[in-house]
Amino acid sequence: MKGILGKKLGMTQVFTPEGLVIPVTVIQAGPCTVLQKKDVENDGYEAIQIGFDDKKEKNANKPELGHAKKAGATPKRYVKEIRGMSELEVGQEIKADLFAEGEFVDVTGTSKGKGFQGVIKRHNQSTGPMAHGSRYHRGPGSMGSIQANRVPKGKNLPGHMGSETVTLQNLEVIKVDVERNVILVKGSIPGARNSYVSVKSTVKK
Repeated sequence: MKGILGKKLGMTQVFTPEGLVIPVTVIQAGPCTVLQKKDVENDGYEAIQIGFDDKKEKNANKPELGHAKKAGATPKRYVKEIRGMSELEVGQEIKADLFAEGEFVDVTGTSKGKGFQGVIKRHNQSTGPMAHGSRYHRGPGSMGSIQANRVPKGKNLPGHMGSETVTLQNLEVIKVDVERNVILVKGSIPGARNSYVSVKSTVKK
C-alpha cells in the first residue's frame, strides 16, 4: 500500500477528449516528509510516519520539535502512519507523483460538522402530517413497545451530526499536476475546504 497526506482545495470540472464533463476534487497532495520508520523488531509492524503542512516552531511543543529535528524537518500540522512503503528513509520527501492518472484511491477525511440535529435530517426519517390538527410533526416517533419499559439500544434519536472520519473508496485519479503537487480525483470527498485528507491506494481493486 502507498499513500500521501494532503488538503482538500475544492471542486471543479474537467472535460474528456469526447466532450464529457467529469466533476473532480482538487487535492494538494504533499510534499510530505517521512518523520519516522516503524519496523517489526521494535514495533511489531512495518509502517512509516509522514507529516504534512509546516507548523510554526513557537506553536509546537518540545516533543514535536525534537521528533521533527530527528528527521531534519520542521514540525508538521498533520501527522499520520501509513502501512508499508518501508523502502523510504527518514527525512525523504513524498510528492504528488506517487500516484498516476487512471489509478484508484481511497480518500479519508473528517466530514463537515452539522451540530445537534433532529431525526429527519440526521436519520432521513419522514415527517408527520403538517396540518394544524396533527400533534406529530418532526418528532422521533415511537420509543418502543410498552412491555419493554425502556428505549431499545440503537433507536434513532436526535444528536450530534457530522465531524466523523469518513472514507470514500475506489475514486479514480483523473489528473496529476507534478509541478503544483496537485491531484484531481473523480467525484466528491469528505470534509470542508482546506481540511486535511489522506489518500491511499485502494484496497478493493
